[in-house]
Order: sequence, then structure tokens, then C-alpha cells
Amino acid sequence: MALPNLSDTIVALATPPGTGAIGVIRLSGPSALAVADSIFKGKKLAEQAGHTAHFGQIVSPEGRVLDEVLVTVFKSPHSYTGEDAAEIGCHGSPYILQEVIQLCLRSGARLAQPGEFTLRAFLNGKMDLSQAEAVSDLIASQSEAAHAVALRQLRGGFKHEIARLREELLHFASLVELELDFSEEDVEFANRQDLKDLVEKIRRVVRELLHSFALGNALKTGVATVLAGRPNAGKSTLLNALLNEERAIVSDIAGTTRDTIEEALNIRGVQFRLIDTAGLREAQDQIEAIGVQRTLEKVREASVLCYVWDVTGGMTLAELFADLHSLHHPDTQLLLVCNKMDRNPYFQTEWLTDPTRPDIHPYLLGDPPADLSAHTGFLQPEQIVPISAKNQQNIAYLKEKLFDLVAGGELRTESTVVTNARHYEALRQADQALSDVLAGLDANITGDFVAQDIRRALLALGEITGEIGVEDILGSIFSRFCIGK
Repeated sequence: MALPNLSDTIVALATPPGTGAIGVIRLSGPSALAVADSIFKGKKLAEQAGHTAHFGQIVSPEGRVLDEVLVTVFKSPHSYTGEDAAEIGCHGSPYILQEVIQLCLRSGARLAQPGEFTLRAFLNGKMDLSQAEAVSDLIASQSEAAHAVALRQLRGGFKHEIARLREELLHFASLVELELDFSEEDVEFANRQDLKDLVEKIRRVVRELLHSFALGNALKTGVATVLAGRPNAGKSTLLNALLNEERAIVSDIAGTTRDTIEEALNIRGVQFRLIDTAGLREAQDQIEAIGVQRTLEKVREASVLCYVWDVTGGMTLAELFADLHSLHHPDTQLLLVCNKMDRNPYFQTEWLTDPTRPDIHPYLLGDPPADLSAHTGFLQPEQIVPISAKNQQNIAYLKEKLFDLVAGGELRTESTVVTNARHYEALRQADQALSDVLAGLDANITGDFVAQDIRRALLALGEITGEIGVEDILGSIFSRFCIGK
């Protein structure tokens, strides 16, 4: 996507479409205030100070009064876009808003492209590219944690982290480049051991940022959490207990859930996308077979798998372990949720006293206590959660376990967390380039090859903040924004 003409004055609706108490129309560009003045009856807006609001009327060239409005004036460079801008606050009638926009178009403005206001802010130096993308993330945030991470990035947390890394690397890059100008004199300006120490330090930070992407992406999009298990294990009852509402149909008849049911659950600021699935068994008909297939697809896509096991019998441990083996994936966090504990005589009193007791968890899978990892190769006692979904017992403990799986204990959104796939790919490329620098230093290769790998690392880091970039990349990024942003 090519960049639009940035010398035009643009207009767009900045509030959601539809009927509301108010709607805001945004203008930006060299003629923004002149366009606003051409339809505004009140003070001369171009003569007013920036960051001031003025009451008046919107009047058509034919003299028809369309609305009483409040216009806020922004003067370059002290505006969101860095240009002259105006925001017209109208009554929220879709008819009024469209009529005002049409008047702006007749006066010389053009409709803004998606994300063009923020694109101009980036190009005018009001924010870097990572901050611009954070604007979109902030608008889309649906949980406290996602909001906090996006806000930190918008305020420049990620920008400062990357800028510090690039600055340190640039210093040594300039010294290596300087050596190339004096290659005939065999002069060494960049101490190779110091360079190696620096690259190792930067690479550690880059790898920490790469590692944070799993959490960041989960915070941004919600954690896909699948409830799977055999028919009548209590998956739908568990979904209702977690949501504290009767969302799914519960029945003693096996195979009640034929399709997946998805609902959102917020746990301490983290959004979980709970997915109730059809029971795993040999399908009785074609519709149930489709449901089972969809279950397996959702399990493969899940970040967290809660396997719900009915502890009252009807399923051998061999069958349980076989299910876990078939569903387990290295990239998926697993919890074995042992349901209907209230109907297990041994645990009716014991487990309720302290559900976190380490001697209880192994006992669920055998007496004497089983060596879980020997049976499965991956299951540990801390991955077992005893509950009674019907009585809503131990549901709070299960929620804490879900949160711990994703956030690793205490969620610290003040630290830099990577949420953007484009940033992740740029960091991955930077990590590879830094690895090549270290390999080159160990092999004692010449400075020109070392400089080439350092340039690759700098290029990758610069792509994150937009210090380097091409029109196609920028067009792709901002085209995903809403029109008025």
C-alpha cells in the first residue's frame, strides 16, 4: 500500500459510528483551520490560540444551520499529528455527522485513510513506530493487563529499550567502520573483547524480549484456554462455574455439547478465552464426529489445555494417560482438572481442607502415590487441580493456577513486554545477526564482515522504532488502524 498525499488536509469521524450523545469529527493538515472556519459561525478559529475550545454553529454555504457545536483548536506543532488540527464536537446523530463531513469535503478536505492521523504523527516526529502501533493496541485492549502494556509502550517504554541497545551497538559499529578506512595501516579501534562482551549483553536483553512475546501476545489477544475431556466429565459445568453463570447446557446425557462454546473470562486483568468442547469419544453420528474434530483442532491451537477428568470412575488410568499423551503439545500449558471430588469418599473432607496439599495430588492417580512423570513424561503434581464444578468448590484455586501458568506468578506490566508479531520478527532477526557477530569474533574474521553483521542487527532493531523503513511497511501497518485514528 503506497503512502497517501501527506500535504492534503484530511477529515474523518473520530468516534464510533452510530447514534450517541456526541460525535467528534477530526481535521488535520495545512488548511484544517481554514476548512473549519468555512463552515463554523462563531470566532475566527485560525486566529485563536491552540488548545482552546469555542462554541458556535455549523452553517452550510447556503446559510442552513446544521448543528450547535464545540470546536477545539490545535496549532502546529503542538497537536496529535504535529499539524494544524481541529476537532468538531457535534450532537451524535449519524445524519448530522455525515453532513458536517460532507461540508468539510466541499471546503477542500479529503477523507482520511485508515490510520492516517497516526501515520502523520509518526512522520512528523510526534512518536516512533512502536508507539504508533501501541495506539492501535490501546484502542483494542479489553483487559487491564493489555491496557497497561499498550500504555507503557505508548509512553515510550519499548522505544527507550531499543534506543539504548542501538546506541551502544552504534558506538562499536562506528569504530569497526573506522578501521576499514585505515585497513592498510592495520589499526584496531574497536577492542574485540569489549565488543564481544557488549554483543553478549545486548543479545541477552534481546532474548528476554523475545521470550516475553508469549505473554505479550496472550495479553493482547486473550489466552486461548480449551476445556477438553471425555463426555460427562463436567466440562460445561466447569465453564458455567468459571463464568459464574449458566452459559452452557448441562445434562447427564453424554454428547450434549456438539460444537465449541467460547466465552471471555478476566482473571486479575488477564483475558482468558474459555472454549468448551465436545467430549472425546468414538462419535455416535456425523454431527458428533464434526464436534470431536473441532475439539482436536481447538486443542492444537490452545495456549492452555484444561483436561477435565471425572474422578468417580468409568475411566482407567491407562485411558487417562493415553488421552493426555494424544492431546499434549510442548507449546501448550496443561492442567489436569480432577472434577466431581465431592463424590469421591476419600476426598470429601480431606481435599477441602487444603486443596494445595502435595500428598493429595499424586494420590489421585494411584495408591501408593504415583510417579506422574514416569507415567506421562510431562505431568507434575502442581499441574493437578482437584475441584467440584457442580458445587463451585476450588474454582478460585483453579483461576489462580490459570493466571500463574500465563503470568508466571506476579504480572509486572511495568516491564517491557513484546506484544507485536512484527516486533518479534525484527528481534529474531537481530538475535540471529548478533549470533553471527559472536561467531565471527570467535573465528577472528576481518572487520568488514563483522561490520556487515552489526549493520544487520542495527537494521533489524531500527525496523521496530521506524528509524529505517520503506513505504510498503508503513502502509501495511497503518492500514490496519480505524479511519479516524
